[in-house]
Amino acid sequence: KTMPPTITLATQEGWLGTWLGSTVGMVAADALAIGVGILLGRRLPERVIKYGAAAAFFAFGVLLVADGAGWV
Repeated sequence: KTMPPTITLATQEGWLGTWLGSTVGMVAADALAIGVGILLGRRLPERVIKYGAAAAFFAFGVLLVADGAGWV
């Protein structure tokens, strides 16, 4: 979902700056996610992380189905 805006920006502003900016942005976002994952992994038991991830996955799935069915 980020590719069309990136392509549009590259056609208007030049490919090099767009490529550098998008690459740095993705690396920063990944580094943040890895850092948070490491911190949570050290502080929370694995069981809590597994059940929390399963509950979040289920909740978002229910919300997407409800939205697609027009219930929300």
